[in-house]
Amino acid sequence: MNPKVLKILEFKKIKQKMHPFLHTDMGQQLLNELEPVSDASQVQLWLDQTKDGVDLLRVKGGLPIAQLQTIGPALKRLEIGASLNGIELAAISRNLQATSALIRFFRDLELPFELRNLPDLVAQLVALPEQAQDLRRSIDSDGTVLDEASSKLAAIRKTIHASEAQIRSKMDEYTHGNSAKYLSEPLVTIRDDRYVIPVRAEYKNQFGGIIHDQSASGQTVYVEPQSVLNLNNKLRQDQLAENQEIERIFAELSEMIAPYTNELQQNQYLVGQLDFINAKAHYAAQIKATEPLIDADNHVNLLQARHPLIDPKRVVSNDIPIGKDYQTIVVTGPNTGGKTITLKTLGLIQLMAQAGLFIPAREESRIGIFREVFADIGDEQSIEQNLSTFSAHMENIIHILADVNDHDLVLLDELGAGTDPQEGASLAIAILDYLGGVGADVVASTHYPELKLYGYERPGTINASMEFDVQSLQPTYRLLIGVPGRSNAFDISRRLGMPEAIVAAAKELMNDSSQDLNNMITDLEKQRKQTEDTGADLQKQLSEATQLHQELAAAWQTFNDQRDQQMAKARDKADELVTDAQKKADDIIDELRQLRLTGRTDVKENQLIDAKGELNALHPDRPLAHNRVLQRAKKKQALGIGDDVKVLTYGQNGVITQKLNEHEFEVQVGIIKMKLRDRDLEKIKPEREENQRQIVTVRGSSSHVSTQLDLRGQRYDEAMANLDQYIDSALLAGHESVTIVHGKGTGAIRNGVQEYLKGNRRVKKYEYAPASAGGNGATIVYF
Repeated sequence: MNPKVLKILEFKKIKQKMHPFLHTDMGQQLLNELEPVSDASQVQLWLDQTKDGVDLLRVKGGLPIAQLQTIGPALKRLEIGASLNGIELAAISRNLQATSALIRFFRDLELPFELRNLPDLVAQLVALPEQAQDLRRSIDSDGTVLDEASSKLAAIRKTIHASEAQIRSKMDEYTHGNSAKYLSEPLVTIRDDRYVIPVRAEYKNQFGGIIHDQSASGQTVYVEPQSVLNLNNKLRQDQLAENQEIERIFAELSEMIAPYTNELQQNQYLVGQLDFINAKAHYAAQIKATEPLIDADNHVNLLQARHPLIDPKRVVSNDIPIGKDYQTIVVTGPNTGGKTITLKTLGLIQLMAQAGLFIPAREESRIGIFREVFADIGDEQSIEQNLSTFSAHMENIIHILADVNDHDLVLLDELGAGTDPQEGASLAIAILDYLGGVGADVVASTHYPELKLYGYERPGTINASMEFDVQSLQPTYRLLIGVPGRSNAFDISRRLGMPEAIVAAAKELMNDSSQDLNNMITDLEKQRKQTEDTGADLQKQLSEATQLHQELAAAWQTFNDQRDQQMAKARDKADELVTDAQKKADDIIDELRQLRLTGRTDVKENQLIDAKGELNALHPDRPLAHNRVLQRAKKKQALGIGDDVKVLTYGQNGVITQKLNEHEFEVQVGIIKMKLRDRDLEKIKPEREENQRQIVTVRGSSSHVSTQLDLRGQRYDEAMANLDQYIDSALLAGHESVTIVHGKGTGAIRNGVQEYLKGNRRVKKYEYAPASAGGNGATIVYF
């Protein structure tokens, strides 16, 4: 993409907005190198990555990216056999730790949807666990070598500490004893890596030893007393031994990681990419941007598009379509109406999309993939180059015309301005004709009324304007496609108090064609307004009818479902009862038949058949409305005050305390009273009296429900499920407050816990535990 359009449309400011969201030097480098491209597959890949980043930000709060500096120079030194210092090794250690954290994050990731690209990116990371562990054990984050780096180093440092303690003890005899009167100050300091005391110059021979330095005034000398010479010598030898051991450790660690420079370089690049993707996601969330859809035919259709650099409270959104029904849009209207901002909005959003960024527009907005975006916007006159405004515009447009083709988007602001109106209008029409012949998509703004007629006469061209409110004398900044702009000079002058005679005289001086054109535009605006009002009313009626239809359909479906459930239950119960009756009847009939076979003659065969027929009439296919068995069963299931019931939606038992209406009851479940419908309740058959005597009620069962829940080490979904179950149990147990231990970690579970508590109406308040009880690693909940 040509650098000129990036400057005109302020693409660099978009990149600056993303800078605060970056954590790594490599991510910053990738941002600096970001430019729009014209390869559709590359743009789609970048958009897929941004979509993954946005989804992870929404669900998991973003990627766990640590602050990382570049390790490129250190890796180059490793490649030539150099030993790294502590700061370089610490930087490599942090990179390996960040790599491992990202691998673990994606390994433990559980999402209800699939990511498009990031798993493939993370699969290329190399953990190097042994090397990472050795570096973490040996080097502190600031580059200091730790005692655990080697047993020899630990022993040397132990000796050093003992020697320093001896020296300070000896020195304390001078600073706190009778010798303190010879000192300028009663303190111990260091000169030439040796412990010394500040002695007044006249007493410099009082302590013997060596003078290492003196003050600027010469009144103080820094003396190493004779009594500590040997101790300082030993300390110095130990310090040299320490330095030698540290250099050996540096060399050993450098040699350990030298074979993996390629892997470390790749890790740095991949972590930088993930950091950059995370920054794109955060910026998209900040400006409420959405994923653009790439149109293979370059049919752009931006829905409610907003300029991303304008205050969201002031910016006006517009629909901007181009490329499908028309290739050229001619925007007319007065100054300060928003024409320039509209052109910049279209151009900048197109650049953002072709750079893989989400765009500030409504979902389902479509963008094209243009080879180039050209723009001639703003006043580029130059005193040094002796160029007028008109000349500067023409020079820029000439360069555009020399390079433009049918895969380009051209934005022209105030086309033909700065010269004689008749010549400027003719030149503007000729330029638009040329661009139309080439096949480029063009949006041009102008003041010339001749171009309003051009928009009607040329195929593939449409007029547009920026709406102006004559009542308030203010532009609304709304883009009106299909309606040319008109001059509001007469209306504005009249409203500001211009005498009507002058306004009428001015109208008479206008030529007929201009007057006819303004009248035509006025009629079009009235028709557009009427159409908009009618469309709004119809849309409102359609929305209300659609909502009513959906509600009726849902209610009808619910009714059918409940009816089918009740019918199925009734049939099952009736079938069971009839089956039992038929079994008993078969037994009776068999007994009667046996009696007859044994010689009884008073039982006739036709009596047996009639009895069998009457029993078969109890089959469940018959209407059940008057079935006495079902009526008795239904009566047993009727709910009343004092009945023990099971709350089906929660799996808890309770007691009905009040009947609110025909289908709603108040149910006491533990310490909680709930309003429930009869379909959510199931009557519990009361136990026998002798069993009831054996029931022991235990209230406030704190022995069964702990006042603390530990969620550490659990996955997010598992932790949230356990939290929900625990809160219910704690409420039923009668606890006034409980403690949720969630740890600190990445903060995902902590945030999830507090989001849940915020939405639970049984929670009175919650706060972090005191510092002595876990601090922000635990939350205390009050019911």
